[in-house]
Amino acid sequence: MLRLVLDTNVVLDLFHWANTDAVPIMAALEAGQIECLADARTLDELQRVLTYPQLKLTPEMIAERWARYTARVTVVADGEAPPLPRCQDKDDQKFLELAARSGADILVSKDKALLKLRGRSKLAFQILAPVRLAPHLGKATA
Repeated sequence: MLRLVLDTNVVLDLFHWANTDAVPIMAALEAGQIECLADARTLDELQRVLTYPQLKLTPEMIAERWARYTARVTVVADGEAPPLPRCQDKDDQKFLELAARSGADILVSKDKALLKLRGRSKLAFQILAPVRLAPHLGKATA
């Protein structure tokens, strides 16, 4: 089973926007073919972002999206990450650290700062944009 870390924008694509790139991820998640990982810091960020006015979410919508997401993720305990490259956007470092600590196979992100780290160092996991994840999902279901 593929173990994924989803950055906050990808979570919003799945649980709020229903972005077409996210449809295969949601299908695999709902079918139990992948495991999505989160920790206290990534959950805190999502909880904060869900309240952003530009999302135009009512308190009921926030609660619904939060409940749907948290029911489908495995929460990883806090801990020390191995040495990692530094992400230019310090707010995204937590996703690298979570992927490294949790033994994730893939960090799924649309963030340019994270995607720039692909192939630049020897990470134990891949960093992929959602649109590039579909072939990997096919392997997870085989």
